[in-house]
Amino acid sequence: MAAFLLRRLVTRLVLAVLAMSLAYVLAAAALDPRAGLEGRAPRPPEAVVDARLTALNLNDRTPLADRYLTWAAGVVRGDFGRTWDGEAVNAELWRRLGVSFRLLVPGAVLGSVLGVLLGAYAAVQRGRTADRLICLGSYLLVAVPVFVSAVLLQIAASKVNGVGGVRVFVWVGESTVGASHGVLGGLADRARHLLLPTVTIALAQLGVYCRYQRATMLDVLHADYVRTARARGLRRRSALLRHGLRTALTPVTTYFVYAFGVLLLGGIYSEKTFGWHGAGEWLVDSIARGDVNAVAAIVCVAVCGVVLAGLMADVLQGVLDPRIRAATA
Repeated sequence: MAAFLLRRLVTRLVLAVLAMSLAYVLAAAALDPRAGLEGRAPRPPEAVVDARLTALNLNDRTPLADRYLTWAAGVVRGDFGRTWDGEAVNAELWRRLGVSFRLLVPGAVLGSVLGVLLGAYAAVQRGRTADRLICLGSYLLVAVPVFVSAVLLQIAASKVNGVGGVRVFVWVGESTVGASHGVLGGLADRARHLLLPTVTIALAQLGVYCRYQRATMLDVLHADYVRTARARGLRRRSALLRHGLRTALTPVTTYFVYAFGVLLLGGIYSEKTFGWHGAGEWLVDSIARGDVNAVAAIVCVAVCGVVLAGLMADVLQGVLDPRIRAATA
């Protein structure tokens, strides 16, 4: 098992290095930080602009290979350089990641767990009303873009607030309630601000996992090992939970890596829609103003997240699938 995980980790790390390098090269080649400096009024002298861009390793007149080597040497030391404004990328990056973490994790956990459970239940109820309703709902969730569902939730919440005459739902930014409101008051206000963004992320994950889990569960409903378990005296529910669901979860763990990309994309839209100042919002703003180092840093962290998600999927796959444990024993 350890050897299997080590081989997969090495492979993923090689791919991660290639992806990070490609991300920086594309950002450095496509973005134009010079335009932001030259567009200031009054326009600074060209020599001043060149000196400023060179100090930040953003000068497009420096060969791309030299800029990449300078950036890569800094990344190896844990330094992502400086932003277009001259601020350290690291400090802003970690602050923004904290915001994104608080936004994405609750929605991702809630959506994936509910999606797996509903998908398995729909498969067991195949052809019945419950299955049809779950399938219809999951199709709608997959078809509707994240930013559309976010806006629809805001409209619905605004209607509820208007009917009740009380601001039950608050969705712009994070909570700003201080310690003066007490622990319970602070937690309640945080929950109000977090509710709609969490539901938006959860719905996107729920639709994806529900469809995939239903398909994999259907493949094992009438498998030989399920019928054998029932022949030995297990009830249908117990046989499906012990033998069917565990086997059906194995391919879902592989899909976890791909769903992580959907999660990141949904996080970007959610941050922009709900006014959360996280890494997704920072990525969009950095691309707009040509901040190469910030864009490269965010992509690097995203790549690391995909590598960790892949490693987690490998661990879960090894735990759920005895054939992997037997092959690596």
